[in-house]
Amino acid sequence: MSFSSQIKNEYFDWLYDYVCTSRNIPGLSYRKLFSLLHDIEFTYILDNDVNRYNDGIELRRRFALEKLGYTVEDKDGYHYILDILRGPCSVLEMMVALSLRCEEEIMDDPRYGNRIKQWFWSMIKTIGLQTMTDNNFDFDFVQHKIYIFLNRQYEPDGTGGLFYIPDTGEDMRELSIWAQLNRYLNSF
Repeated sequence: MSFSSQIKNEYFDWLYDYVCTSRNIPGLSYRKLFSLLHDIEFTYILDNDVNRYNDGIELRRRFALEKLGYTVEDKDGYHYILDILRGPCSVLEMMVALSLRCEEEIMDDPRYGNRIKQWFWSMIKTIGLQTMTDNNFDFDFVQHKIYIFLNRQYEPDGTGGLFYIPDTGEDMRELSIWAQLNRYLNSF
């Protein structure tokens, strides 16, 4: 295996571990789902969602720093890792980054511990992908659900998108992902 393939695999495992490891029940895996989410480019319709795109790209820097021990003394190694991971933001990267930002910047509360996985899996459930384990994986079904999400063809209450808010009175399809997240968190 080449070094670049190794880095790409390590990065995928790093993303997977961020939101899936402790969720695993023996025998259950979501690697096929995560792999497809990582293969699909995150595209956006509303201009403000470029921030979600950029957050996903920024995860690569976080990974590179973690891999190098949170130093950039090895600037060549750091930039080499970033060059290997170059490319458009994936749906998986955007969702992991959004979960991290939600927890670290808005919902951080030591009483409840780290809830990054909770935010991520709430989005997976709202999209309708929670049953897509490796043993139950349906490629076409997942692609269709992601198409609905990316093209904002989900329900006005957010069903089929990232955040479901009953009786919101607003059309979630007209709000940026960040605004949807904030409405969702305020609905508790």
